[in-house]
Amino acid sequence: MSFFEEKCPEMDRYLESHASAEPEMLKRLRKETFQKTTQPHMISGYQQGRLLTIFSKMLRPQRILEIGTFTGYATLCLAEGLTESGKITTLDINEDLAYLPRKYFSESKFNAQIDFQIVNALDFLQDTTDVFDLVFIDADKENYTEYFTLLKPLLQSGSVIIFDNVLWYGKVLEENPDKKSTQKIQELNDMIAKDSDFENLILPLRDGVNLLRKI
Repeated sequence: MSFFEEKCPEMDRYLESHASAEPEMLKRLRKETFQKTTQPHMISGYQQGRLLTIFSKMLRPQRILEIGTFTGYATLCLAEGLTESGKITTLDINEDLAYLPRKYFSESKFNAQIDFQIVNALDFLQDTTDVFDLVFIDADKENYTEYFTLLKPLLQSGSVIIFDNVLWYGKVLEENPDKKSTQKIQELNDMIAKDSDFENLILPLRDGVNLLRKI
């Protein structure tokens, strides 16, 4: 849920009404996500989806990595910017829900470019030698710092990482948080801000995205 969606729904509706139209297939996927999953708020959603598409189209990445597929909404948004020979690898561990992204991937014109894997992301990052142009991370907040550390050698100058939920419903302002997830997001934001290998900016879109570019 976004800040405006909760605090000022009129502004949220204004933002959506002044953004590019959501493709029809993504509209259907978003609707089915709310009908068939227990935590539909985990979907990237309309505004963030358009942001991911714009970034991807600007970068024209050859290789994209996504950690946290959920129902595949963000995957399809990111795929819109791939080069003709590009590929997006998307990782998740929820086999029970995998039927839903697979359904929409198969309908998509990007189906052949999507590599959907049911695998532990930490294991994947430790084993792969691929270099990624664009990375989107929206899963397993308690491992955010580990993901960042493991990703660094898999990037080149100009590569972009996007971490989702980095404002954590405002909990990042807590001085001594009890929950590990909050502690890890605070630690991640601090790590990124101090890392001279990256330039970054936190965008207050929905629950906050930390946008990084490797120098």
